[in-house]
Amino acid sequence: MTRPLAPPPGPRAPGDAGEDASLAASSGFGELRAGNLGVRIAETAAELDAALALRYRVFYEECGARPDATTAATRRDRDEFDAVADHLLVVDHDRGPGAEGVVGTYRLIRRPAAARIGRFYSSSEYDISRLEAYPGNILELGRSCVDATYRTRAALQLLWRGIAAYVFRHRIDLMFGCASLPGTDLDALAAQLTYLHANHLAPEALRPRALPERYVEMRRLDPAALDARAALNALPPLIKGYLRLGGFVGDGAVLDHQFNTTDVCVVVKTDLVTDKYYRHYERVAGGRDPAE
Repeated sequence: MTRPLAPPPGPRAPGDAGEDASLAASSGFGELRAGNLGVRIAETAAELDAALALRYRVFYEECGARPDATTAATRRDRDEFDAVADHLLVVDHDRGPGAEGVVGTYRLIRRPAAARIGRFYSSSEYDISRLEAYPGNILELGRSCVDATYRTRAALQLLWRGIAAYVFRHRIDLMFGCASLPGTDLDALAAQLTYLHANHLAPEALRPRALPERYVEMRRLDPAALDARAALNALPPLIKGYLRLGGFVGDGAVLDHQFNTTDVCVVVKTDLVTDKYYRHYERVAGGRDPAE
């Protein structure tokens, strides 16, 4: 049985460190460590600002996204959803325990947070009405990035451990979000899109569909002639991570020219999460919330 969740707090002033920490504790799960790296929810406005700056460096400077005037001037990737979201951070404690140590981030939006905006981010690309009608607690994931020098298996696994801990903390039943393939060349991405459509299409009852005006057909090649292993290996690590968790994709891709990506909508029922995550966190939490 899930329990009602309080809406996440709104924007906070940079000086409210004590209040930030208490509010983060209500959303978070403490900190999980792997050597010098830790993963936890952002606790201060400075840490959130560091996450937005990291997103700018990765999305705009490295991956070729096109900033508007405000984004270019502030050098921050920011939108209205950031104020109501929880922000998962990977922190390198060798660089510092706070904002100076932020080397990875993931944006997490629960149903009460989306209600404050009036929609989920994904609804700008997909009809997610079937997901919104799901009776349990739902979580939208997005804006994932890691500093180039930290794109190691250890850092990526730590991000997934953080997501798993958050899922347990908040009794999440369903996760979803837009995941990106680099570039907008559909011929170059044809094998990957075809593979996803042929092998991982979501059950109809949970299948988001790209909005009609943005819909791009994913089945671009004959699946029977596809080298499935090569197509799977060519997928970005984030999408492969979702698939390992039992994830599905929606119907249709979406071209995001601002971010220079081709997006797919990924859906994961948390009762399909890999057994090792359940065993680990049930052992750590003793069947209770880790934060309790």
